[in-house]
Amino acid sequence: MTDYREHMNENLAGGAAARIKKGGARAFKSGGLWIYDNEISRVDGTFEDGDILAVEDFDGYFLGWGFINTASKICIRMLSRKKEQAITPAFLEERVRAAWNYRKKVIDTSSCRVIFGEADFLPGITVDKYEDVLVVESLALGIDRLKPIILDALTRVLAEDGIRVRGIYERSDAKVREKEGLPRTKGFIGDSFDTLVPITENGVRYIVDVENGQKTGFFLDQKENRRAIARLCPGARVLDCFTHTGSFGLNAALAGAAEVTSVDASDLAIEQAAENAKLNGFLPDDTGWLTNEAGTRLQYLCADIFDLLPSLHQKGELYDVVILDPPAFTKSRNSVKAAVRGYREINQRGLRLVRDGGFLATCSCSHFMDPALFRDTIAQAAKDAHKRLRQVEFRTQAADHPILWASEESYYLKFYIFQVIDEK
Repeated sequence: MTDYREHMNENLAGGAAARIKKGGARAFKSGGLWIYDNEISRVDGTFEDGDILAVEDFDGYFLGWGFINTASKICIRMLSRKKEQAITPAFLEERVRAAWNYRKKVIDTSSCRVIFGEADFLPGITVDKYEDVLVVESLALGIDRLKPIILDALTRVLAEDGIRVRGIYERSDAKVREKEGLPRTKGFIGDSFDTLVPITENGVRYIVDVENGQKTGFFLDQKENRRAIARLCPGARVLDCFTHTGSFGLNAALAGAAEVTSVDASDLAIEQAAENAKLNGFLPDDTGWLTNEAGTRLQYLCADIFDLLPSLHQKGELYDVVILDPPAFTKSRNSVKAAVRGYREINQRGLRLVRDGGFLATCSCSHFMDPALFRDTIAQAAKDAHKRLRQVEFRTQAADHPILWASEESYYLKFYIFQVIDEK
């Protein structure tokens, strides 16, 4: 990786300036970091997409520095509002250092999200740390160009705390990159390494597949929510739906559940979850379940949750704790109505499997499923299932995925824990 220390004060901005239409850039002026293509009247000076330029209001008043991409509806992503602030490698290192210092204060940093795009004022890039491995996802052209500087700075900042980065893997393979005119890409940045990375979270051991796992390999955003359900699980019969690599189910099992059934539609996810169970002392017994020394029984099923839940209900199955951690049912405003139907159906079916006085943990990771809509959808599901809900707590994403107020894209995860009561 290139060392940028000799160029720390080199100004990366060009001489062009984008002019905003009168009344435009409302989201940015309210504290956000995005300016849309239909809010720009013109660009003075020469530039290429991906360049950093000045942004001025309709009357020439300086608004800030950002990088431009005319191929994207999010035409400019802002880096700074200060006119005197040159955009240099030193500036980017300052942002990286602030992001790391924040994580050190709020969360266990052995594995965590180190940079969370807009919420860390580095729009379009996320970096996850799995022990001594970094996984980077870049979603914007301008930040793609700055990525080597950011990663170089992060490697050096971590080294100051005695953390030697063993390797960096890129997972910029999300479809959304195509909206920026960028190819989807993945692979090593620098030397290759074993992409099956062992981590420990909440005392639970996992192998994270940073090359082929979903997103960057693991859902770090649920770290604190997994810990929150553990206290409900001693002696409980638990159903863990959409288990992915087994994280909620393993937290329940190691908290002392009597038995845990974890389900996912992916064969690969189930295989990985079973391997993670073995890492945590669960071994096959002669009944086909996995058991540990404490006597907790654990099984993994590969099944479609929407088909499985009504089947379990017909059989009269009941659980003390049901966990619903589905993938995002909507990734755009256009499909929100269909997502509402999906969330209502899955929650209604899950609620019918909770015994009187048991608990439901349910969440949505879709930004477009706003908190009020999600709450109303669960309420309707409870009404349809003839259940009453007593809210235990409402949570969001872990603190290493901070929610930047006025930047709505940084707030996406909604997580409820309810006690479920039969109608009295």
